[in-house]
Amino acid sequence: MNRTAVLALGGNALARSDEPATITNQFRHARESIAPIVELARDGWQIAIVHGNGPQVGDELVRNELGAGLVEPLPLGVLVAGTAGWIGYMLQQSLQNALARAGVDRPVATVVTQTLVDPEDPALHTPSKPIGHELPADRAAALAERGVAVGRDGNGRWRRLAASPEPRDIVEAPLVLRLVHEGVIVVAAGGGGPPVYRDPVLGLEGVDAVVDKDLVAAILARELRAEVLMILTDVDAVFADWGTPTSRPLPRLSLAEAEAMLAGTALGAGSMKPKVRAAAGFVRSGGSRAVIARLSDGPAALRGETGTTIVRDL
Repeated sequence: MNRTAVLALGGNALARSDEPATITNQFRHARESIAPIVELARDGWQIAIVHGNGPQVGDELVRNELGAGLVEPLPLGVLVAGTAGWIGYMLQQSLQNALARAGVDRPVATVVTQTLVDPEDPALHTPSKPIGHELPADRAAALAERGVAVGRDGNGRWRRLAASPEPRDIVEAPLVLRLVHEGVIVVAAGGGGPPVYRDPVLGLEGVDAVVDKDLVAAILARELRAEVLMILTDVDAVFADWGTPTSRPLPRLSLAEAEAMLAGTALGAGSMKPKVRAAAGFVRSGGSRAVIARLSDGPAALRGETGTTIVRDL
C-alpha cells in the first residue's frame, strides 16, 4: 500500500528572525530542514512538500521599492510565484544532494502551482497576514504614512500586512497527484501558491495577495488522498494554557477538541491557530490524521512519539 504524506514547512525555517536572511543562511537552513524528509523517503513514503514564504516575499517587496526608480515593480502575486520558484530550487537541490548521499533513488521536482480564490472575498480588502521581517516602530510608522498596511503580529512585532483570501482549490493538483504517485517528491504550493481567480472571459487571472500555506497544504493533502498532513514548525506541539505556568503539550486531540480550541481563545491570535485550523480541516474532510510538530522531529512525530496528532475520534 502506498503511503502519502504532505509536509508543510514554514518560511521562517529558512529565514530566521535571529540572523540576516542571506541566501547563504537560507541554503544552510534548507539543507538542515530536509533531513526528516530523507528518512521518510527512505521508508517509502510518497511525499509532497509545501513551504511558506512570509519573510522572503516581504524582502521582495523591499527590493521592489528600492528598485522602483530603475525597473518596473512586480505585483505581489508575481512575487509569490517568484519566491515559490527560488525557495523550491533551494529545497529541491538540497534534497537531491541529501538523497544521493543517503543512497535513496527518488526524483525531486518543483511545481509552481496556482491557488484558486474568490475575487469577491472580503479579505482582499482587509490586509491581515504578516509578511516580511520585524519592523522598527519608526519604519512601520513611515510605511503606514505612505499607505502601506502594517500591524502587529501574534508576537507583538510590527510587520507588513498583506491581503489573504481563503483558498478554494489548487489548479495543478491533478499534475501533482500524478507525479507523487509515480514516486516523485514534489515541492508544490510554495508560499501558498500565487492566488488566482477564473475570469469568464480571460480565464485565470492573478490576485495581489498571499494565501496561508497551511490551509493550502490541507487542500493539497485532500486532493492527493494523503494518509497524513504534517505541519512542521518551530514549536514542539500544540499546547494547552499556552503562556501560563500550567502550559503543557497536547500529544493527541480529537477533531471535536481541536474545533473547540479554534472556537475559543485558547490559541490566541498567533501562528498556531491557522495550523490547527488547517489540520482540523484536513481530518474533517476525511483525512486519517494531521500532525503538528517541530521540524526536526518529523519522523518521530509521524510515529506518534512527539508533537500533536489530530484524529477524528480518540
